[in-house]
Amino acid sequence: MIHYSHCPVCNAVEIAPVLTVKDFTVSQKDFSIWHCNSCTARFTQDVPEQDAIGAYYKSDNYISHSDTKKGLVNSLYHSVRKRTLNKKKQLVIQETGMQKGALLDIGCGTGAFLHTMKTAGWGITGLEPDDTARQKAVELYGIHPQTPDQLFSLQPESFHAITMWHVLEHVHDLHGYIKQLYQLLAPGGRIFIAVPNYTSADAEKYDACWAAYDVPRHLYHFSPLAMEQLMTQYRLKITAVKPMWYDSFYVSMLSEQYKNGKGNLMAACVNGLRSNLNAMRDHKKCSSVIYVISK
Repeated sequence: MIHYSHCPVCNAVEIAPVLTVKDFTVSQKDFSIWHCNSCTARFTQDVPEQDAIGAYYKSDNYISHSDTKKGLVNSLYHSVRKRTLNKKKQLVIQETGMQKGALLDIGCGTGAFLHTMKTAGWGITGLEPDDTARQKAVELYGIHPQTPDQLFSLQPESFHAITMWHVLEHVHDLHGYIKQLYQLLAPGGRIFIAVPNYTSADAEKYDACWAAYDVPRHLYHFSPLAMEQLMTQYRLKITAVKPMWYDSFYVSMLSEQYKNGKGNLMAACVNGLRSNLNAMRDHKKCSSVIYVISK
């Protein structure tokens, strides 16, 4: 287990426990979430080391690895995925100013986004740690992702777009990854990092049952301030913050199950909508956000 005596984001010592959260997906174990009073990052304390955490991903319900449509929540996820994939494609084209280029998707899962970008004419490279997900990418799209260790062997300044869709919160080597992203980004390129936002209204509503804490798989729980401080350490700048409106509903549906032992679609929709309305004026309050980043 990894026990932090300093904040893993900013290295400050002003850290303290704030929540105890259950792993509802796999182990049913409790994990402690700590808060940094300096950068406002949160992190899961006493998480398994990288070589030991794989067991906590072994669930048929873990959608990014299995591509499952089992259950109402996952069925609804698939029903909106095509739209969100196209939105991500449009965002990459808009922010890079390029119709075609070289894209690296880190934590590419079963390859759906890579397939979308390849169809649009982009050159693609994918990295994915899970064997099952890599095989699914081959079966579904004929895409062959590499293992994450290849990240540090890629050619510097060779990617116009680097994407991490709900991946950074899973990465043990947080600072090593951010440093390497800087090296791999071509001049004028953009990095796109999507993460849950614990400062959102739905996170406040569900508290320890907020599904996006997803312990122990989520090692870090970012606030906008924490993300800004992390990027600044590596000469990177956040140029835009984009909302992920669907995530509040998806997370609320899972959170209802965790909180009450059963789903409540109506309550989840109401709470997801309230969260989005709260974020209308300030996208930094959205349930999940996309940070657009440049050198």
